[in-house]
Amino acid sequence: MERDWLRNAIVEFVGTFALIFVGAGSIIATGGQNLVAIALAHGLAIGLMVAAAGQISGGVYNPSLTIALVAARRIGVNRGVYYIVAQLVGALVAALALKAIFPAAAVTAVKLGVPGVGADYGVIAALLAEIIMTFFLMYAVFGVAVDLRGARAIAGLVIGLTITADIFVGGGVSGAAMNPARWFGPAVVQGVYDNWWIYWVGPIVGAVLAALLWNEVYLKGLTSPEAGASSVDIEQTQGAPTPAQAR
Repeated sequence: MERDWLRNAIVEFVGTFALIFVGAGSIIATGGQNLVAIALAHGLAIGLMVAAAGQISGGVYNPSLTIALVAARRIGVNRGVYYIVAQLVGALVAALALKAIFPAAAVTAVKLGVPGVGADYGVIAALLAEIIMTFFLMYAVFGVAVDLRGARAIAGLVIGLTITADIFVGGGVSGAAMNPARWFGPAVVQGVYDNWWIYWVGPIVGAVLAALLWNEVYLKGLTSPEAGASSVDIEQTQGAPTPAQAR
């Protein structure tokens, strides 16, 4: 096990906890009726957590992005596994906290904020929405946090705004999870498993497609920082990874 695994795992736990606590919490607090507030809450939570501690673990906070980074050889399998565990546990604890804080009636009314397929949409539409939205999210992550030519100084802002924009479009279609952990915590605590596979398959497929596009097309052949792409696998770094290295 790598030297800094516990520190990295704690960061991933806290960041994912914040996403579910703030994101699902905004759904409960508004009764699911204020899409603007819900979109901003999710985007701000991730943006702030990336800015606050992305320099330690990379600030991934999302199992689908983690899997995509492994597929693109940006992180190793061992790190990917404990990141996913930390993310899912963070989501679960956040959901438990929300259930303890909010009145039972408010929680039940929105199923603890579990993402769901919209009443006017089918499962194929929801799956496609999750693939496309998560593609955009991973696309933004690579653009500002992997490619050294990108706007790394505002990585948190760009990533958070991508999530906000996605929710504006897909919130009513699939719940716009873009993150298996965002589904996992509330679903397990509330016992709601409808169409569970959408929130694993969709985000993973979308994230992997975007990661491979960047890695195998946009960044292919660029092997040095001067050429414009990070060539550092964070498994090989001696200290804590930078956001660019980790993503």
